[in-house]
Amino acid sequence: MNNPSPALPKFAFDNSFSRDLEGCFVECNAASAKAPKLLQLNHALAEELGLESAALNTDGGTSVFSGNVAPDGAAPLAQAYAGHQFGGFSPQLGDGRALLLGEVIDVHGQRRDIQLKGSGRTPFSRGGDGKSALGPVLREYLIGEAMHALGVPTTRALAAVSTGETVLRETPLPGGVLTRVAASHIRVGSFQFFAARGDAETVRRLADYAIARHHTDAADAKNPYLAFLEAVTEAQAALVAKWMSIGFIHGVMNTDNITISGETIDYGPCAFMDSYAPDTVFSSIDTRGRYAYGNQPDILGWNLARLAETLIPLIDPDKDRAIEILTDVISTIPVRYDAYWTAAMRRKIGLNTEQEADGELIGGLLTAMHQGSADFTLVFRYLAKAVRGDAIPLRGQFAELSAINAWLEIWRARLAEENAEADARADAMDRINPIYIPRNHHVEEALAAAVEHEDMSPFEALLAVVSQPFDEISGQENFAEPGAKTTLPYQTFCGT
Repeated sequence: MNNPSPALPKFAFDNSFSRDLEGCFVECNAASAKAPKLLQLNHALAEELGLESAALNTDGGTSVFSGNVAPDGAAPLAQAYAGHQFGGFSPQLGDGRALLLGEVIDVHGQRRDIQLKGSGRTPFSRGGDGKSALGPVLREYLIGEAMHALGVPTTRALAAVSTGETVLRETPLPGGVLTRVAASHIRVGSFQFFAARGDAETVRRLADYAIARHHTDAADAKNPYLAFLEAVTEAQAALVAKWMSIGFIHGVMNTDNITISGETIDYGPCAFMDSYAPDTVFSSIDTRGRYAYGNQPDILGWNLARLAETLIPLIDPDKDRAIEILTDVISTIPVRYDAYWTAAMRRKIGLNTEQEADGELIGGLLTAMHQGSADFTLVFRYLAKAVRGDAIPLRGQFAELSAINAWLEIWRARLAEENAEADARADAMDRINPIYIPRNHHVEEALAAAVEHEDMSPFEALLAVVSQPFDEISGQENFAEPGAKTTLPYQTFCGT
């Protein structure tokens, strides 16, 4: 007698992308997983999406998250997009190992994509197997949830499963599938795909859809498509400034990894800095440092210029005039970015007011940190202790003290110009300067335990602390400490 199929959880899908953008995707089904096992379920996110956690935490939920069964109302599809990858243009990329199951409206009334990542071949796989190793699945889950807790706009993970199968990379590795949730998966590369084919009408349809979904105010502008570019520019400037303020390095800022919504997407060769150094690169494939920490603001402008190019036919019938108008918007990116970054850094060092010399003060701290090989996260966290009268932990982060001692005198004089009580100022600083980030050595330990020994406890312990990044937890002090210094550079690898 055959065992009955497990009951499937219910998703209230309302799939506008497939309904409104025919020609922008290919319908496709996931490959079956041999012996799927649910390793991690994001209960809080499930509730936010209006889903029942209990129904997801079942064999039926595992069947959905592994791609073995599509739930009622799903419309699995692979989206088409192109992209500049490390500066070189690929006219056809697309979802080579991901499938959009559909969209739901969350409890806040926001439309959210639910996507499987690592679910097998699609027409865009370009010879690949479309699968994911378990390590990258768990990395994306962990880093995405840490970024969310840090207040960074980001895609998030609803579930992670192991497939019971082996994927072949440099070595055989256990396979996994991530269920990813996003405001949408529309990218700069989505526009490039159709612009590269001279299909201005589909670019227009895609822009109209993105305006309606993400940037509704643009619809009422004199030129909606110009207002759309400005809105995306503003969202991305705010996002990258947030990355920079927490020492995050994306690692692969290709145009196919830049969302129209302003969310962080694709946590492949990403990492957080320990010691501050603007030229820090973690990605094993970024051999020239294109996406180094200090280059991220410039790459932001480069990527948005590529989006602007796709909109030329929509801006003005006169191509030269259209380029002039779009260039005016792109030229504002450094000013937009700097405004967000300076505001964030003022808050990080405890300033409540603005002065013209604040940029020099912030730059002076970064210079001292670089000279002293100081830990990025702990310096800002320990500034609050200095406000409370104890600068010893802060000074302990610096291998060379003269620069930080000089800076502290200038900083204290600047704070004295504001009327703020020390404890209140320090408390406010502690609410924006984390004590816990996904430290690289802890991430690697957690992934190794899960992948090599099927032990999820280190992963869950790390996830617990980075989900509360501003709250010091007794007994978890080791999670706040950087790893041992080594002459070997830390490297991360693309999830494919």
